[in-house]
Amino acid sequence: SAGTARLVWRHCVWVAGKEWQCWSSISTEVDLTLFYCQRLRFLGVIRSRSGGSTFIPETAMTRQKQITNQLIMVRPARFGPNPETAASNAFQQSQLDLDAQTVRRKAIEEFDRAVDQLRDAGVDVMVVQDSPEPPKSDAVFPNNWISFHADGTVITYPMFAPSRRLEIRDDVIERIRKQFQVQRVWSLHDEVSSNRFLEGTGSLVLDHVHRIAYACRSVRTSAELVATFCDKMGFRPVLFHAADETGLPVYHTNVILALGTSFSVVCLESIRDGSERRLVERELTGSGKLMVVISFDQVKRFCGNLLQLARPEKPPLVVMSDSALRAFSEQQLAALSKESELMAISIPTIESYGGGSARCMMAENFLKRRSVE
Repeated sequence: SAGTARLVWRHCVWVAGKEWQCWSSISTEVDLTLFYCQRLRFLGVIRSRSGGSTFIPETAMTRQKQITNQLIMVRPARFGPNPETAASNAFQQSQLDLDAQTVRRKAIEEFDRAVDQLRDAGVDVMVVQDSPEPPKSDAVFPNNWISFHADGTVITYPMFAPSRRLEIRDDVIERIRKQFQVQRVWSLHDEVSSNRFLEGTGSLVLDHVHRIAYACRSVRTSAELVATFCDKMGFRPVLFHAADETGLPVYHTNVILALGTSFSVVCLESIRDGSERRLVERELTGSGKLMVVISFDQVKRFCGNLLQLARPEKPPLVVMSDSALRAFSEQQLAALSKESELMAISIPTIESYGGGSARCMMAENFLKRRSVE
């Protein structure tokens, strides 16, 4: 909303309770019209009341949408259970009866069917082929190592398991640059040396419209890095602790929480601290989202690991696994399908051996496409 402030050369201005450094030659009262700023970057316009000087923003301010029609997905080459991640991922099952070659073949078949379903439904999917060497058993889950934002930012993240750090590929980023408008690439890799980790939109569940970043603390989600992300990207952190019924900390936020345009799916009983649980509940309801509350048993079936996607001239699509669809109650499915169409993909091998589900396979892409010359 519009307000007033006195702006002096290289002085500071307070907006929304935070101090921001300003570089401007304006020394008279100004209107802060559509003024929205992030640290070291301004999105908006400042005009002097006298009609003199005008501050030209770095980019035009746009309202962020919650969902996108664009996905990046990685077709696995060497899929399989990962012993480095098993201790913190209760969903991963390694004592199963399929041999490694069969597991790989089934995972590729499940991936290809899922991509076909998404494309047939009107979703824009870019498929990246995983490289066979070095082996990357979790490459099918790209949302943990990279995210793509509407302001043109691409972020790569510090991964907990050394084997997962091999998934970060410069050639993928260059391919993205050729097709989309990338303004900057922000790498957090150096944080690994300080044993601080943040695994993309596995660790962070983002409310893009209200600029809230939900994150449950774990060995894979550093509170300090959540704060760093929020500071740079203009989000407000909502941090909490979550655990399963045995007391094992939840490894990724996106297995117990999902956000759509008008709904949230959340396992409140996993947030054992009463004040933290009330905080999460208050934030979700305060942002106008209908809460679909799921149980521990439903979390095990990946009911929290779903994603809503936009479609041109069609209702949004809520994508989940077959396992999740069967675990939701009729009332819960009615709430999710009130404004969206539901899609279930069959990925039992990927879920059982990889410990991740539908949402983990889809990296949302909010970047703008380059214009065709």
